[in-house]
Amino acid sequence: MKYTTIYKSLRWAVITPALSFSLLLLSTSCEDQVMELDPMDRISEVAAFATAERAELAMIGVYDAAQSGFYAGGVTVSRGYPFGAASIEQGDTRGEDVVNLQAFYQITYENSYNASTANNQYMWENLYAVINKANVVIEGVQTAATNNIITPEKALEYEGEARFLRALSHHELLVHFARPYNHTPDASHLGVPYRTMAVNTPAKVDEAKTQGRNTVKECYDLLLEDLDFAETNLPATRTANMITRATQGAAIAIKTRVLLHKQDFSGVITEGDKLVPTTGALVSPVGGYKLTATPEGPFTATGNKSNTESIFSIENSATDNPGTNGALPQMYGAGGRFLIAISPIIYNAIFWPADDLRRTQLTVQSASTGLQHTTKYKDVSTWSDNAPVIRYAEVLLNLSEALARTTPLSTRAVELLDAVRSRATASYTLTELASNDDLIQAIVNERRIEFLAEGLRWKDIHRLAMEGKYVYKGIPNKVAPTGLATADYSAASGTVRQALLASIPAVPYDDFRFIWPIPLTEVNANPVLAEQQNPNY
Repeated sequence: MKYTTIYKSLRWAVITPALSFSLLLLSTSCEDQVMELDPMDRISEVAAFATAERAELAMIGVYDAAQSGFYAGGVTVSRGYPFGAASIEQGDTRGEDVVNLQAFYQITYENSYNASTANNQYMWENLYAVINKANVVIEGVQTAATNNIITPEKALEYEGEARFLRALSHHELLVHFARPYNHTPDASHLGVPYRTMAVNTPAKVDEAKTQGRNTVKECYDLLLEDLDFAETNLPATRTANMITRATQGAAIAIKTRVLLHKQDFSGVITEGDKLVPTTGALVSPVGGYKLTATPEGPFTATGNKSNTESIFSIENSATDNPGTNGALPQMYGAGGRFLIAISPIIYNAIFWPADDLRRTQLTVQSASTGLQHTTKYKDVSTWSDNAPVIRYAEVLLNLSEALARTTPLSTRAVELLDAVRSRATASYTLTELASNDDLIQAIVNERRIEFLAEGLRWKDIHRLAMEGKYVYKGIPNKVAPTGLATADYSAASGTVRQALLASIPAVPYDDFRFIWPIPLTEVNANPVLAEQQNPNY
């Protein structure tokens, strides 16, 4: 299945361009699909769920929204918002382990954004576009089941997919636009508007214009409720699109991530144990997930499309991708445009052994730039690489950290850490980890290596910054590209040239720039959100 072949030209029209929170209606090109008396470029929501085939197309439309596109002057332009290249690149450039080389993400990288900055505006708008489309589908399939167009079971499955994507989108909003869960003891600080209704009528437009921000606690409660529903109603396996359509395992996996952000470590263990056996081989009883034999397994030309480790990815193809201005191999890849390099901060880190296979299999020195780049995204010709969202390696490390947080120097925590590490380099032993803080730090360090160039660094900074123990308490200082050269890379040396480190100063946690502003387009449309803008923007 691919969006361009099954979804055809199904698309979503904006009801009113003035509202950046994506007040969207379902519409479609009807050519070569059905005869309609309605305009040829559009069908109503009622017609969109009038057959089982159309209900399927509508569901795929939500994945298409998650894959790519930003709305510029009413035109959808493919850039990889919100869960493609743009999401991953900003997740990396908000942290210190990559170097931004061009203007694309310079504002993000240098922490100089404001309420009119395009990148964070498009993230907000496109995340709410996914959410609204999910809500339209939820309402539509419930009605279709009532009208016996699809079975009640199929309606629940579609709703599970929609709620999975709705939860994923709200969490992405929270890690960019709100302070972390532990910012206040009861998480009563402002999160984002958690939208569970389809905004598709004038009355709902008016209602949405006055919806304010839920608290962070309310947001987490609601998105975990969505993920619980998804787990209950999604299939454990699929015969096709196993890693690009939501499954029971994907819902559980994302719950381990969300609960780790919530610092509900017992909850992480409960969910993690559903996917990770407590004894024997680490093969998930749900979905059969397991680590690939080598670190490059999920990123080979075939592995990117089908492997045992990827739990959920966003699908791309040669005919449907974020394009030259957004495709992952174009931005990161050897042979692409080299917009993002690996930073000496991580490349030279002493905790990343020089003989680690992730250096030889997943990084390369570019003859063009002289800098180190990732090779995780390989298709520089047609840009078909799927965008990774969550892998089994993350579930293992999520569970490892939760065990370490609840049981000092947990043997199982070390075993799970080593399961990820040992396929690339020598394992840790308990004797090497003098304290439980050492173990947790080793897990956090391993995440930096394992998920380099997958956009997860900001999520870890966001959830850990308040503690200020395992990451810098805020946004760490970064290396600017000016003057960066081949000689600055020295594997596992533990040193970085001081002149580079002084280039982009750190931003303390208490600084307003730690989180993004609500976009100006949004606060202009919603007076309630205007009063709830993040401070100092």
